[in-house]
This record gives sequence, structure tokens and C-alpha cells, in this order.
Amino acid sequence: MPKEVFQPATLSSNVPISFAERERHLLAPYAMPSVESAGRKHPEALHPYRSPFQRDRDRVVHSAAYRRLSAKTQVFTGELGDYHRTRLTHTHEVASVARTLGRALGLNEDLIETLALVHDLGHPPFGHAGEDVLDECLKNAGGFCHNGQALRIVELLEIRYPEFSGLNLSLEVLEGQQHRAQKHAPSLLRPLLEVQVVDAADSVAYDTHDADDALELNLLTLNELLETRLWAEAARRVQRRYADLDDGELRRAVLHELIDWQASDLIERTFERLAAEEIRSWQAVRSAVPLIQPSAELAEQKLELESFLFERVYRHPEVLAHRKEAQDFLQEMFGVLIADAGLLPERFHTRIDAVGLERSVGDYLAGMTDRFARREYDRLRPA
Repeated sequence: MPKEVFQPATLSSNVPISFAERERHLLAPYAMPSVESAGRKHPEALHPYRSPFQRDRDRVVHSAAYRRLSAKTQVFTGELGDYHRTRLTHTHEVASVARTLGRALGLNEDLIETLALVHDLGHPPFGHAGEDVLDECLKNAGGFCHNGQALRIVELLEIRYPEFSGLNLSLEVLEGQQHRAQKHAPSLLRPLLEVQVVDAADSVAYDTHDADDALELNLLTLNELLETRLWAEAARRVQRRYADLDDGELRRAVLHELIDWQASDLIERTFERLAAEEIRSWQAVRSAVPLIQPSAELAEQKLELESFLFERVYRHPEVLAHRKEAQDFLQEMFGVLIADAGLLPERFHTRIDAVGLERSVGDYLAGMTDRFARREYDRLRPA
């Protein structure tokens, strides 16, 4: 399918156009148009100049849960420094990569951006360390998964409007996040391409930036990373263009190359699959094979890098020490609040009858930032 088909038509700058008309000019036939959205759980009139997915994006950006991502761990806690990514900066980077992919493929960028901004909204303090301990604490109440928690936030926990709980996002956004929470659920149709793009962008971001953060924190050396095939190939591509780079210049150039290479590979492979599967509508995507995937060779190199990062970074003694400390006091706080529910803030206390004490405590702990969790631990622990 030739890419030229999806270049935007020329529009008069003097004639205002509706979002529906704009999408007709810009979107490929397999993209999800706003006018074909299934709507919201609580029906609302269309906005005069914002599409449904634009409104979704704005609601997420203005939510308290989104702001709290700025003080939540991505991989490394704040005690280790200020350079590395937080959960919010990671979210911005995923949104940036996802929008680039979406624009090249002619997809709905407003839907993509919303999905990217929601995708990690449910992370508790201290990243996956916090997620693992909450999953253990809540094992008798359904467990804990940050993808599922994001749905709880946007459907129940955010209180921003008088008419309904949650943010009342479009059903396409909710379903996209549900795919992340229930990837193997047989009842779900294949996700829209906009959902697949965000998953691919998330992989691009953490495969690139977790390594960058580890280098900055001196948990790895550049030479060690260059032993992986993905980094070695990216370095070869860089060195064909530039000579005599020092280690700092090489590192920055490799990071740029990794993102560009992975994005280009995804775009090329996706166009090939769209043509091979004869995908002509967003409805056809729902029953097709996964379409936005890297080439087999690049996928293999990414898996090798992820295994390397797991062993050398995520299991690094310094990282594990901070992880253990965070898990211990989250678990202790859980026990204290279970023993005395009166210590919960009023709005969580009043939810106990609806969702149970354990889930109410889990929701409270999951919403904390790293800093607030430490302060709350100091308040709650016995003198």
C-alpha cells in the first residue's frame, strides 16, 4: 500500500474545518475516526471544536493521577539522582514516539496520545517494586496490576465532574487500556492500530532509556552495552556517519539511532503487513494478526537487550536494596491500615462497603507518590 495515499490534502487556511472533516483528510482508512467512536458510558453532547479523543486527552492531562506521575519511580528511585526518568517523563517519551509512528502510518494521533498518557497511570509508588508488593498484599482481593489500576482510576477514583465518577473517557480508550490489563482474554477483539502503536512505542522507550539511565548512574559501562547486538549495530550505524566520537558523543548518538531505527523498522514492517493482509478499515484490524511488530531480527535483538538489562540493571544490588526498602515499608503501611481503617482518608474509608477494606487500602497506597509514601510511613509507623 503506497505511503503517498495518506499524505494530507491541501486545505485553505482561511476556511475553518471541523474535526470530522480534518480527520477525513488526514486519516488512513484503517485508522479509528472520532465520528465512529462508540461513545462514553455516560453520554455527553459533542464538543463544538474538540473531538472526543481530544477531550479524553485533556481530561487525563488535568487529572490528579497524571500529575502524581512526576514523583513516581520509573525504574530508579529519586535517591539515586535527578537525571533518570520518572514515570511522567517516561509517559511523555512514549507519547512522543507513539505520535511519530501514528502520523507516519496515518492513524488517529489524538487517540494515540490519550492511550499513551493513560498507559502507566495506575503505577503505584516505587514502580514495579511497589506493584509486586501490592499484588502480594491484595492476593485475597484479586491482586494488583498497574494496567488494571489505570482503569480503576479513570472509571472510579478520579472525582473531577459532578455528573459521574471517573473521567468518562471514550469507550475506545477504555478498551485499549483493557487490552493492556487482559492481554490474553479470549473475549477481546484484536486491538485497534492506535493501541498497538502505543505498546510498540512503550517498548522502544524503555529499551532505549532504561539503558541510558543505567549508564548515567554508573550501573553499566558503555562498553558493556556495546556487547549487546542492538547497541553494537546502532553504534556501527552511527560510526559510518561520524568519526572520532568520544564516549559521551557516541552514547548520545546511539540513543538517537536506537529510537530512529526502531521507529523506522516498525513503520516499514507495518506497511508491509497492512498490504499483505489487505487491511482497508479499522474494523478489519479487529480480526487481523498483530500488525505493528518489529522485524524478526530486531525483535530478537531487543529480547537479548531486555534480558541483559534484567540481569545487569533491574537486579543490580543497589537497585535491589532500594526496592527492598520500599517494599518493606509499603507492606508495613498496608498492615497498619488494615488493622485500623480509621487511619484512612475519609473518601477511601467511605468506599469500604463498596469494594472492601483491602482494596480501599490498596487504592490509597497505589495513588501515593514516592515522597508522600515515605512521609505517610513516618506518620503511621508505631512510635
